[in-house]
Amino acid sequence: MTAVTTLTPRLVEDFRRDGFVVVPDLLSAAELVHFGAAVDEGVARRSRHDTRTLAEKSRYEQSFTQCQNLWEDCPEVRPLTFHPVIAEAAARLLGVAAIRIWHDQALYKEAGARETGAMGYLPGSHRLGVRAFVDIFSGQGEDPLTRNELQAIAPVFVEVPAGSVAFHHGLTFHLAGPNLTGTVRRVHTAIYFADGSTRGGGYYPHPAVERAGIAMGAVIASDVTPLAWPLPDGMLPDPPEEPMA
Repeated sequence: MTAVTTLTPRLVEDFRRDGFVVVPDLLSAAELVHFGAAVDEGVARRSRHDTRTLAEKSRYEQSFTQCQNLWEDCPEVRPLTFHPVIAEAAARLLGVAAIRIWHDQALYKEAGARETGAMGYLPGSHRLGVRAFVDIFSGQGEDPLTRNELQAIAPVFVEVPAGSVAFHHGLTFHLAGPNLTGTVRRVHTAIYFADGSTRGGGYYPHPAVERAGIAMGAVIASDVTPLAWPLPDGMLPDPPEEPMA
């Protein structure tokens, strides 16, 4: 199966207009079980020494348990992060010939964890060019959702059926309520960007560029951000020499 099977022109149009879309049937039932267990194992291993309760954690940590770049040290997660059907869908939604991985991450929101971002979207907000974010680290500073450009946009919350994948543009404002259930809310996400992109003018440190020493204005391409689609020779990329763990 390829992304063409389920990624209709209507879904592409919806994504480019609204900045988000849910594409159905990209993962099989067997893949959901296999990859779910693989991500669970990676998160458990990364967080195995943390025995604190939710109340004992920092404001940021109370939002979710975050494990970035699982593809680097979790071989069983790597095929999910570079899943050809998902990555092809992302490239087609962006309208580009090739994409690279910025990073993947697991976001596990514990029972009782506070509100953060995903699943609810502000349609069309990606076209406003507003580069701001809700500070979930300290809770200080401006709440971008109070900006004049955004106040007139009502958030849309979407369901993501099993096997479907939710995509949103990097500038689409997104949010979610707290986890009021008694179980962990499990998410694996991958951030892709167009091949050939360059590092912008402002200095915003991030491991995706700092680890590889990408200079300001230079093309972002390294073993930290390998091609995700199309995969060279159809092969999964090797992790960097010093994987993030």
